[in-house]
Amino acid sequence: MGRFYITTPIYYVNDVPHIGHAYTTAAADVAARYHRQLADDVFFLTGTDEHGTKVEQAAAARGLGPKAHVDEVVGKFKEVAAKVGASNDFFIRTTDPEHEKFVQDFVQRCYDAGDIYKSSYSGLYCPACEAYYTDENLMDGLCPDHGTVPVHMEEENYFFRLSAFQDRLAGHYRSHPQFVRPRHRYNEALSFIEQGLDDISISRATLKWGIGVPWDENQVIYVWVDALINYLSALHYAPGENLVARFWPASYHLMAQDILKFHGIIWPALLMSARFELPEHLFIHGYLKLGGEKMSKTRGNVMDPFPLIEQYGADPFRFYCLREVSFGQDGVVSEESFKARYNTELANELGNLLSRSVSMIGKYRGGMVPGTGGREPAESPLAREAETKVQAARDQLDEMDLSGALESIWVLVRRLNRYVEEQAPWKLAKEAEAGGPEGQTAKAALDATLWDLAEGLRLLSVLLHPFVPGTARVMRERLGLAAAPAASEGTGTGTGGPSWEDARWGLLPPGLSVVAGPPLFPRIED
Repeated sequence: MGRFYITTPIYYVNDVPHIGHAYTTAAADVAARYHRQLADDVFFLTGTDEHGTKVEQAAAARGLGPKAHVDEVVGKFKEVAAKVGASNDFFIRTTDPEHEKFVQDFVQRCYDAGDIYKSSYSGLYCPACEAYYTDENLMDGLCPDHGTVPVHMEEENYFFRLSAFQDRLAGHYRSHPQFVRPRHRYNEALSFIEQGLDDISISRATLKWGIGVPWDENQVIYVWVDALINYLSALHYAPGENLVARFWPASYHLMAQDILKFHGIIWPALLMSARFELPEHLFIHGYLKLGGEKMSKTRGNVMDPFPLIEQYGADPFRFYCLREVSFGQDGVVSEESFKARYNTELANELGNLLSRSVSMIGKYRGGMVPGTGGREPAESPLAREAETKVQAARDQLDEMDLSGALESIWVLVRRLNRYVEEQAPWKLAKEAEAGGPEGQTAKAALDATLWDLAEGLRLLSVLLHPFVPGTARVMRERLGLAAAPAASEGTGTGTGGPSWEDARWGLLPPGLSVVAGPPLFPRIED
């Protein structure tokens, strides 16, 4: 049994959530569920980032105090996790008193190590990023992420000696070539380090909505420093016990590319200063885009995931995000492409496969899964192909290639559909009625075919569990499988699933009673 700790970024509560938040949470949940199937000790963290200028401004615009604002908006982000079926073990808020105390202790360690000093600063600041930029970092004078004009700011703040960690950071990257994934993001982060690092401001004097600097009551800790520390602070008090020794360092920090600098450079340096181990991996997924432009709340081009989820369910949304866009790359999403993939792959290919198989077992074998027709399970023409795809999916899931794993699984879905046409059970049933030796041969072939289809669906229910857990559960119910012993599950809204040990061809016992039901995925008719 291994250990697996995965995090999403904590989401900023200056506005309501959008599809990007749901995408990251769903992807992290796929990884968490898979590792629970492996019987790993799993901790899955998500939450909200609740301090900073933008939150203070958003609250003021609504005529509310910052705390009243975040208490209201945070519910919408918790709803994201619930609606996408996330099995997170804890939901952290940076306004948790335990988090605030840990952040102060953490920065005090950096201060005591001599890595924080006071100085004045003058520079260009993007309020949307809550970050400073140099002229070289801007694109045509605009923030590269938000397309807005930065403002000139001048303050006396506390600074972190990021420059002092340049060589150590570069050394860590070179000795850990899988630290940031995919590879092009690793190269991007290492190149930034090698160009030279400047010290960074880690406090604000003009802001009040934040965690106080422990040695200076007139300053608050920069929101990004506060936010990054959540990955470690949560383990100190969630859920009600200290889990640091059990889960730190994190296996994966999962995030979009716009926050790579904070996670790939600033966060490791802070950890070095405070004398904590660095996370094992950062995985940087791409942007979901509408019309080819990155979605962001600042740009106002967001896609609301909730109507799709409410109308069609969490599983189709999870499936679509990881099927439509190769995980780790940018991709374009739309409601039209969602409906097309839903109808083609979920309704026609997976849903129809289950419906036809259960219907034929009901029609030809009285609703009971037959034996293998006197043939060993390993002699099935599907056995070797199935085992190959299981191994491919496992290798890809181990590497966080979520879309690749889903493609390997879908190759098996399509193979089973072709198998129905190749074997033509309806013809075998007619031939079996004739009796005699040929009838007996046809009867055995029909038994073998129906068993193969049921076994293929059982295997798919194991492989698909991380991606579409509700669908996998229904598939098992339709096949007459008793509720599978849950793989070690989180304390969140998700449920456990069948063990990955069940992802082997040949385990289906004959005699199960299948259960007919409504279409797994009713077609969307416009």
